[in-house]
Amino acid sequence: MRNYELKLCLLATTTCRGMATLVEPPNGMISQGKHYYSMWQTLFEIDTKYVPIKPIGRGAYGIVCSSINRETNEKVAIKKINNAFENRIDALRTLRELKLLRHLRHENVIALKDVMMPILRRSFKDVYLVYELMDTDLHQIIKSSQALTNDHCQYFLFQLLRGLKYLHSANILHRDLKPGNLLVNANCDLKICDFGLARTSSGKGQFMTEYVVTRWYRAPELLLCCDNYGTSIDVWSVGCIFAELLGRKPIFPGTECLNQLKLIINVLGSQNEADLEFIDNSKARRFIKSLPYSFGTPFSQLYPNANPLAIDLLRRMLVFDPSKRISVTECLQHPYLSALYDPRNNPPAQVPIDLDIDEDLGEEMIREMMWKEMLHYHPEAASANA
Repeated sequence: MRNYELKLCLLATTTCRGMATLVEPPNGMISQGKHYYSMWQTLFEIDTKYVPIKPIGRGAYGIVCSSINRETNEKVAIKKINNAFENRIDALRTLRELKLLRHLRHENVIALKDVMMPILRRSFKDVYLVYELMDTDLHQIIKSSQALTNDHCQYFLFQLLRGLKYLHSANILHRDLKPGNLLVNANCDLKICDFGLARTSSGKGQFMTEYVVTRWYRAPELLLCCDNYGTSIDVWSVGCIFAELLGRKPIFPGTECLNQLKLIINVLGSQNEADLEFIDNSKARRFIKSLPYSFGTPFSQLYPNANPLAIDLLRRMLVFDPSKRISVTECLQHPYLSALYDPRNNPPAQVPIDLDIDEDLGEEMIREMMWKEMLHYHPEAASANA
């Protein structure tokens, strides 16, 4: 692979302030094999082999900190999920990510290295996930002053599609691809993360609500409430990310669902009858037909400095009708990327993964299933807690 560098790639980590502070255990309780740190006014109860360095990110789930594994001298990222069972939907997301990442092994998919065993099996509230440490994410890079050449865009897109091809070979739809879910290192290595919304492509009850899915990267068939969708929804998201790399701003920054569809039609142009046949919701089809006629805006006009091959590929990805959208493999074989792509270096996943989890599971069962996932990383704990 070529050697790329990003001079400002450390932007996301270097702007974070504060260090990890070793503190006394709460209520004077000493838990064997654990020590306690305070970061951003949050208590971390972590295995003694990990020494936190500093907090590097905060989200709705909790806080991520960089750490060193003293046993291997490897730098890792520890994500603390606060009160993991407070919201049942979020708890299911965490369980789904645990089940999925245990099986995935690919250069362009984030590796889950460890899940810490809690002290109390039946009443633990927080979950600590240990990932390989990355420098930043694509969202931070896009909004930075970092110059992005055609080579950068090409290499980022290639790695994203390569990782996605692997996921699709395992029958997995990511369903929430966006720049913030693509982690990057200073040498431009890219890894897909955040699999809380991932599903097997044959799963049922898959429609995603406003609450959980990032609208700007959502495919038309999802915006239009279509019941059947497949791998092409991820291709649409990749197309939106690619456009954002080329233009340094989102291509379809909708304020709500209907506005999102209007923005898409304004760029792609009004669709003919044949291209609307996939819409199985009559109300949704009527809405699309009711929009003012649009000739569309050529991508070459939106991105006048882009490589013509990049424009051609983008045009094939951002197609309204999912059945006419280019596939991931076809993207990799496209002239824009074909020089980087070698099918022999991208083997499929060994075993298709089943992510069908009962959406009606209660807190107690979700906690028990998480515990069993943790045991895969700590087999020694199985006998101790038998």
